[in-house]
Amino acid sequence: MASVANFRSEVAEAALDLFTDNGYDPTSVEDIALAAGISRSTFFRQFRAKEDVIFADHEALLDELGSYLAASHPDPWEAVCQAAALVFGMFSERREIAQKRYHVVQAVPALRDRETIMVSRYERLFSDYLRRALPGLAALDAIRFAAAVTSTHNYVLREMMLDSPRGSLQNLEHELLTVRRIFGVLSPDDASAAPAEDDLVVAVFPRSTPTAEVARRIQYALDGRSA
Repeated sequence: MASVANFRSEVAEAALDLFTDNGYDPTSVEDIALAAGISRSTFFRQFRAKEDVIFADHEALLDELGSYLAASHPDPWEAVCQAAALVFGMFSERREIAQKRYHVVQAVPALRDRETIMVSRYERLFSDYLRRALPGLAALDAIRFAAAVTSTHNYVLREMMLDSPRGSLQNLEHELLTVRRIFGVLSPDDASAAPAEDDLVVAVFPRSTPTAEVARRIQYALDGRSA
C-alpha cells in the first residue's frame, strides 16, 4: 500500500511541476505520463482524470487519519485536533509541493470546487468519529466542532502557503486550543485551561440555551468582551 501511495505522490509531483510551468488546462494526461515516466494506461489505473492528481495526497491522508481515529483516545475532542495537526505537519514537511498545489488550485475554479468537496470529507470524518466516541453527543454539535477545527486548520495552512509567520504548527495548536475553549471541551489536565486567578464566575442561562452558546458567552465574559 505504501508503494502505491508513493507512486501516486511521485506522479502528482510531476503533474504539479507541469501545471506550475505550463498551466493546468494546456497540460494533458499524456504530458503528465511522459514527465512521470509511465504509460497513459498506467496513469488511468491510478487516476480517473488529471484533476484527481491534484488531490492524490489527500486520499492517503484521509486513510491515515481514519486509522488514527480508529485507535483509542482518552479525549475525543483533543484527538480531532491532533488529527488536524497531523495533516498540517504532513503538508508542512512537503511545503514546496503544497504551495504549488495551492497556487494551481486557486487559479482554476473547477479545482476550487473540488477542494471544497475534499474539505467536507475531512469534516465528515471528524464529526462521524466524535459521534462514535461520544454516543450522547448531539449530531449538530459534532458537525459544528468538526467544521470549526477544519476551518481553523485551513486558515493556518493558507498562512503557511503564503509564507506568513502565522502559518506554523505552534500557531495552529494555539488556535485549536481556542476552539476547544470556545466549545467548552478543554481537558481539565490542560495547564492552559487553569484560570490565572481564583475568581468566582456565576452565570445564569435559560435551560434551553445550547451548550456551545453557554460556553461562548462565558468565554466572552472571561475575556472582558460583550456577548
